[in-house]
Amino acid sequence: MERALPVPQLPPHDPRTPALSVVDMHTGGEPLRIVLAGCPEVVGSTLLAKRRYMRQHLDHVRRRLMFEPRGHRDMYGAVLVPSELPDAHLGVLFLHNEGYSSMCGHAVLALGRFALDFGLVPAPPPNAREARVNIHCPCGLVAAFVACEGGRSGGPVRFHSVPAFALATDLIVDVPGHGKVVVDIAYGGTFYAFVSAETFGLDICSAKTRDLVDAASAVTEAVKAQFKINHPDSEDLAFLYGTILTDGKDAYSEEPTANICVFADAQEAKCGEFKAVIVEVSGQAHYTGTASFTVEDNDPLKDGFLLK
Repeated sequence: MERALPVPQLPPHDPRTPALSVVDMHTGGEPLRIVLAGCPEVVGSTLLAKRRYMRQHLDHVRRRLMFEPRGHRDMYGAVLVPSELPDAHLGVLFLHNEGYSSMCGHAVLALGRFALDFGLVPAPPPNAREARVNIHCPCGLVAAFVACEGGRSGGPVRFHSVPAFALATDLIVDVPGHGKVVVDIAYGGTFYAFVSAETFGLDICSAKTRDLVDAASAVTEAVKAQFKINHPDSEDLAFLYGTILTDGKDAYSEEPTANICVFADAQEAKCGEFKAVIVEVSGQAHYTGTASFTVEDNDPLKDGFLLK
C-alpha cells in the first residue's frame, strides 16, 4: 500500500489574497456555494447597497467562485453579510454566472439548514421539531422553517417567500423568429416571463434542452427590449431575471405540472398597489463538502473563465 503524501494546509498562493473558504451544498441537484471566509468586507448601509458595492468593487470574488476552473456555468453562490433588518438572522447576496440575483428558492432551502447547523441562529429548545431562520434576501425578508432534532437540522426545509404578484398578463411581445407571443410577467422575489412551451411547438418533457433554452432566451431578450419592468418598492429589483416555459396547464390543479426555468446567460397580501400572495415552498438540501480556493498572482486565468 502506497504511503499517503503529506498535504500542506494550503498550496502556494498570493499572500495578499486570502483563501476563499466555502461550504458546498445542493438542493435537488441545484448547487450552492456558501462563502465562509476570505471575502473582503462588503460595504453598505443596506443589503441592496451592499449588493451594488460588491458588483462594483468585489466582482472578482464572484468570478473566481462561479467560473471555471473552480466553478462552472451552473454554479450558484451565497455571500453572507450583516442585515440592517432587526428581525433578520443573516443577510445574503446571491451570485451566479452573469451577476447577482434578488431571490433564489433552492439557495434559501440550503441556507436554512446551514444557518441552523453553523450557529447563525439561536439554538432551538431541545424538544423543538422545527427552527425558524429569518433570511434577508435582496428582495426582502424570507422566513425559513428547518426541520430539526436535538438542535441540528434533520430533514426538509420550507420557507415563506416575499409577496408574489402579477405585473402584466396577456402581454404581446414580438419575438424574433417566432412572431407575436403572449406572455405573463410575474414577481416572486424576482421577475420572470411565463409562456407555454407549446407556443414554440415544443413539449416541455420531450423537447431538446437546447431548443427550450433558445426559446426562453429569445423571450427574455424580447421582453427586456419591449417592456419596462417596474417594482413598487425598489428600482434595484426592477429587472427581468429570465423566462419560465410551462407545460400549458395554467389552471390550478392538484396534479403536478412541469416547467423549465431559464435565467442568467395562499395568504393574501399587497405589494405596492398590486394584489399579492405569500407562497410556501419546501424541499431538501444536502451538504456535499468544503473547500479552500487560492489564487496565484501570475495565473492568467485567476479570475476564471466560462465555457459555452
